[in-house]
Amino acid sequence: MKEGCAPAAHGMRKNSLNAWFRALRVHFVPCNVLPAILGSVIAWARFDLFNLSDFLLVLAAVTVNYFGLAMLDDVFDFLSAVDTRTEQDKNPFSGGSGVLTSGALSPRQLLTAAILCFVCVAVIGVYFVITKGWMILLFGIVGLFSSVFYTMPPVKLCYRGMGELGLLINYGPTIGLGAFYVQTGALAWEPFVISLVLGFMMWSMIIINEIPDYDEDRRGGKLNLVARFGREVGIQLYGAGLTAAYATIFLSVVLGLGPLPVLLGAAGLPLALKSIRILRATYRDRLAMAPANRAMIQVHLLTSLGLILGYLLTGFPAGV
Repeated sequence: MKEGCAPAAHGMRKNSLNAWFRALRVHFVPCNVLPAILGSVIAWARFDLFNLSDFLLVLAAVTVNYFGLAMLDDVFDFLSAVDTRTEQDKNPFSGGSGVLTSGALSPRQLLTAAILCFVCVAVIGVYFVITKGWMILLFGIVGLFSSVFYTMPPVKLCYRGMGELGLLINYGPTIGLGAFYVQTGALAWEPFVISLVLGFMMWSMIIINEIPDYDEDRRGGKLNLVARFGREVGIQLYGAGLTAAYATIFLSVVLGLGPLPVLLGAAGLPLALKSIRILRATYRDRLAMAPANRAMIQVHLLTSLGLILGYLLTGFPAGV
């Protein structure tokens, strides 16, 4: 009897671990840590300031904060009847993780885990306030507010057409400039402007992920920008975010704010243009447009790595 139960128990544990992995939406983690890496690299390249332990704590904080945001998003979208589709008929890059609609986990489990995540972030934040100064408190408040109240009542930013702007700010200057401040103890225009590039990238990523969920979002009262103004406008907003991102890169160099190697951040431009073409051709088919969603993640990655490499190349000669 015991031997027969062992494989079943093992299978249940494996399924449970897989469900939690899905709930964390790990494929979006780079979009959260790359702004922090960028801000830290700017501090090193421009001011020769870098503390490894502080850097690792910042990466831990933004990652755990994202996990909390992802799980809260699942819970409140599920309770609002926004997330209803099964794995077979949903775009894998939108509509939540699917662990609640499939019954793999319960809202209570995700809510408890999300609260624990935000408590951990708050503890790290308190440490930085004590060691780095009160300015960190401002970054922490903005970051936690835009994460906790992205879907949580009564604010529900993404239900009121303000979630996209909140994530642009949070996953651009809040994380990028915040990481820079942790390393330098100062504010500067350069990390603010350069981190805006990744903020605009996040704007476009959110917009393109909202397009497949247009019908469900409208029925559930999740009136984000795409649900409010339509999928066609969503395509324009998507392109506008990418245009703003790459324009910021080029203008920062032209105006002398960023070093010439920052132009490596334009590495993702060809793929960005390809994603727009795919989106225009497939935006009414949630499954067919999945390659455009995937391309946006890759565009964010290429752009981020290009910017980081640009600052590494800038900093190495100075270090030598």
